[in-house]
Amino acid sequence: MKADSSSQNDKTSIQVIERMITLLDALANYPDPVSLKELSKVTGLHPSTAHRILNDMVAKRFVDRSEPGSYRLGMRLLELGNIVKSRLNVREASLDFMRELHRKTQQTVNLSVRQGDEIVYIDRAFSERSGMQVVRAIGGRAPLHLTSTGKLFLSVDDPKLVRAYATRTGLAGHNKNSITDLAKLERDLSLVRARGYARDNEELELGVRCMAAGIRDDSGRLIAGLSISAPADRLQEEWLEDLTLTVNKISAVLGYRPETII
Repeated sequence: MKADSSSQNDKTSIQVIERMITLLDALANYPDPVSLKELSKVTGLHPSTAHRILNDMVAKRFVDRSEPGSYRLGMRLLELGNIVKSRLNVREASLDFMRELHRKTQQTVNLSVRQGDEIVYIDRAFSERSGMQVVRAIGGRAPLHLTSTGKLFLSVDDPKLVRAYATRTGLAGHNKNSITDLAKLERDLSLVRARGYARDNEELELGVRCMAAGIRDDSGRLIAGLSISAPADRLQEEWLEDLTLTVNKISAVLGYRPETII
């Protein structure tokens, strides 16, 4: 009898948790306070059941009662969300997805951030067993205008800032393919904005091509770039779809939603 009673209590507890989550998900779909009647309708919960659970969540500040019989998500959720956000960083959020992308492409996947007029490689996914690869050193730096990820960051800058960058750096090149002309760089950045991804066609290093897409945080801000680097004759166009899907997954982990772009 005691075992049966314990099992029943466990089932009841799980059911209550499921109903709490159902109510929270329902509240998340409404920008304004929602009536008990509406919540009962959209969740399929009996009004008395929904009322009881909502009252418990109000007591714990997961839900606010804006006025009698009307509810909205509570501040406690914001507090918990900020804690989660503070414990997340782009490297932690990216690493598993980078490894998955590397397994698909068998080429090096680089994670980079902007520091001033350069990008800095902060992590990579590669395998010594994958044959010929282009491996960037973690901590290595490269000019913005010569790299695919760097172009992503320049593409979101105000045109005046791009011109200021060109003046500061002189758009110095590394080889015959490097972009050293401001007008050409501006045209390239226009393509980046239109396409949503960037390329380095042997502009940093002869024999090496890259493609990059941006990672955004919960405010919609571009915070990092993910790039695939490969020998020039091995880079495949179909990898763009995998790359885009990967950065979207990472951005989602960081709280980004498309409507938050700034």
